[in-house]
Amino acid sequence: MAGGRQLRRDAFSLWLEAPFVIAMRCHEMGMAAMTGSTQDTAEMTQMVTEKMAAAAESAVAANFALAKALMTAATPETAARAVSEAALKPYGKRVRRNAKRLAARKR
Repeated sequence: MAGGRQLRRDAFSLWLEAPFVIAMRCHEMGMAAMTGSTQDTAEMTQMVTEKMAAAAESAVAANFALAKALMTAATPETAARAVSEAALKPYGKRVRRNAKRLAARKR
C-alpha cells in the first residue's frame, strides 16, 4: 500500500499547484492584453510546448509501466497504480517547476 501513498501525494500536489500556475499565466496574459505587450510570447510558447512534451512523456512512461507490470505478472491493482504514477510524474514535474518559477517572477 506504500505505493498508493506516492500516487495520492502526486495527485494532491497537482490538484493544488496546477490552478496556481493557470491563474498566474492567465494574469500575465490579461496584463499583456491590457498593455499591448508582446513580451509574454515566450511564456505562451513554452506553455504549449511543455504541454505537448508532458503528454508525450506521460504516454511513453505509462506504456513502459504497463509493459513492466505485464511482464512481472503484477496484480491489476499494482499495475493500475504503477501506470497512474508513471503517467502523472511528467505533469507533476513541470507543474512544480512552473509554480516555483512563476512565483519567483512576481517577487
